[in-house]
Amino acid sequence: MKRDILTFAEINKDELEQLLESTDELKEALSDGHLEKPFKDKSAVLIFEKPSTRTRVSFEIALWQLGGQPIVLNSTDMQLGRGETIEDTGRVLSRYCDIIIIRTFKHENVEKLASSASVPVINALSDMYHPCQALADLFTIREIKGDLKGRKIAYTGDGNNVCHSLLLAAATAGMDMAVAAPSRYMPDRKVVEKAEEIALTNRCSVLVTDDVSLAVKEADVLYTDVWVSMGDEEEALDRIKVLKDYQINEDVLSMANEDAIVMHCMPAHRGEEITSGVMDGQSSVVFEQAENRLHAQKALLKWILGSD
Repeated sequence: MKRDILTFAEINKDELEQLLESTDELKEALSDGHLEKPFKDKSAVLIFEKPSTRTRVSFEIALWQLGGQPIVLNSTDMQLGRGETIEDTGRVLSRYCDIIIIRTFKHENVEKLASSASVPVINALSDMYHPCQALADLFTIREIKGDLKGRKIAYTGDGNNVCHSLLLAAATAGMDMAVAAPSRYMPDRKVVEKAEEIALTNRCSVLVTDDVSLAVKEADVLYTDVWVSMGDEEEALDRIKVLKDYQINEDVLSMANEDAIVMHCMPAHRGEEITSGVMDGQSSVVFEQAENRLHAQKALLKWILGSD
């Protein structure tokens, strides 16, 4: 049965634990110089309609380290740029490769691609979700804190695609999550409701508020993302003005648990959503978090293609 990863809700609690264990094993194996190559006869098409640094490099290297062949395409390389439908693209590419990874603007395109493709599809970012980032984030938290159950994540700022997948991921892991955002930039209500449904099963909580101090109280993890994502540039000045009180700075960090860690999925705009002092401070695990994209995506690829 083909498995698509489009939001994060496709992964249940037991599967998440399996993925995190596999990520740990793969990271340790790489550190020890052991590179298994189970994908020597596998190929993946990576569609990048949005520019990327971490996502593209981590996926390409992940596939190479597993022995697979990545083929990277952008809109100008494909007939998508000349009007071919995403459904036709999915049907054709399925006859060439073993898995399709897409980074795009509209989440609708991810859904259409997955519905038409006969091979698995991974969402490497859309305007609504970023599941691969959330998987690496959970691994990073577990790696540093030792466990996930009962921990609290506080996310401040724009309730965007990263926030959406992190809500679903935290609830699946049994973690409490609080989101502090102004009313205009709250996370999507349907996503929050889905996270609340998952959280109820796993005995954890979801809080959405406009109060930063309430959100970060007793938090083990502080998390933020850029205020102006790709596609939002026209409203940049307005976003910065509205979100200025949701910055992660030294004062906000002092409101969390004493040993709280700080996360950011990058790229970071220092001085906007996070201060340089916090970004480069002792509590920051931002660069460990970025590295773990590689290891988590290797585990995800192995799991989806049945090589785990």
